[in-house]
Amino acid sequence: MSDNELKTSIDGLRVGMYVTRLERPWLETPFPLQGLHIESEKDIDMLRRYTSYVYVDTVRGPSPSAEFWITNDSDQLRLQGQEPPPIEPFKNRADNEYTKLKKCFYEIKSSFDHEFRNAKEIQKKINSSLKKILNDLQQGKTLDIELVKEGVEATVGSIIRNPSAFALLVQIEKSDKYIYSHALGTSVWCAQFGRHLGLERKDINNLALGGMLLDIGKVKLPNALLNKKDTLSPQECTLLQNHVDYGVKILAKSKAVPPSVLRMVATHHERADGSGYPQGLNNDLIPIYGRIAGIVDSYDAMTTRKPYSEVVFTPHEAIHELYQCRNTIFQTELIEQFIQTVGLYPTGSLVECNSGEVGIVLEVNDLKRLFPTVMLVLDKDKRPMKEFKKINLSRHEDSCLKVVKGLPYGAYGIKMDQLFL
Repeated sequence: MSDNELKTSIDGLRVGMYVTRLERPWLETPFPLQGLHIESEKDIDMLRRYTSYVYVDTVRGPSPSAEFWITNDSDQLRLQGQEPPPIEPFKNRADNEYTKLKKCFYEIKSSFDHEFRNAKEIQKKINSSLKKILNDLQQGKTLDIELVKEGVEATVGSIIRNPSAFALLVQIEKSDKYIYSHALGTSVWCAQFGRHLGLERKDINNLALGGMLLDIGKVKLPNALLNKKDTLSPQECTLLQNHVDYGVKILAKSKAVPPSVLRMVATHHERADGSGYPQGLNNDLIPIYGRIAGIVDSYDAMTTRKPYSEVVFTPHEAIHELYQCRNTIFQTELIEQFIQTVGLYPTGSLVECNSGEVGIVLEVNDLKRLFPTVMLVLDKDKRPMKEFKKINLSRHEDSCLKVVKGLPYGAYGIKMDQLFL
């Protein structure tokens, strides 16, 4: 326990306090992040359902009254003559549909440095394949689905061995053509999500395949529309939405496209509240792959520069934006699981530590998501370090070195592509 933490009973919590730890792992609760700033009595009521005591950070918020402190480990609330409330078990999956998908646990099998080199080679081949595939479709030829599958399976293999390498690569190296960057990025994040959910390899392949093909129908749209710099008119937006139907028709011509992938492409713009298109489906009427695709597609689109918008979210900003959309356009449980997949500060984020040093997130710690592995590139005075330092913050908790905020792309003149590529 750090010097800033106080162990307290639930009854000692008040609005404004910051909870750092529970009596159980955060992953076994519905809270998507490690750490909770209490904003309302509802937050306290929710905590009461899943834990009998907490640790409060006295620097980041008010301290609990001394009468509620727990000063030893014996029987917690019984120190106050109370019986602890029954702790409600939390089902850590969105619904029965994807609970049934849970099959596997994947260990890291490759070092980050080794897998990053592999990922760069795979990316080159995929970009070449995408160029050929799109040119063929524009000339009226059929989709070479086997060529797509080959690239997807190589990508999935890399992500299963070490998910951080490809995550960093798609974040720092964006193709000049949005359709290329977005296709690969969406496929990578789909595979990351599938790995986190513990899907079997064949299911991750299908999820990543669908991610790669979500916008394949855009090859049927005019280039002038796709590359327009200005805001699209309502009529142009309607025309752009036709890419979903075009994509389904392209894929339906191939018997080698799995039905789940076809449904995923058909529903990736549907939304839980019925506000999506083309059918206006809601909630469980949207298949699970379609719900996942909607979240992943939105995340990658927010973090990728588009022809019609100069606005690019940092990974941290995109995560915050998605969290605001929970229980409205996206299913809450899936949003929470996606945040657990990529972390509060996803791989590729430019961040500042409480020491003032600036670094780039290389790997997310699955158990301690506020303590990723970062490569420090600027010292506390924001001067370039003579030698960059790779540091696992989870091993430096006692020294209180931690990430305190995300930074915008290009902050302090840092160009990540020049550092890694």
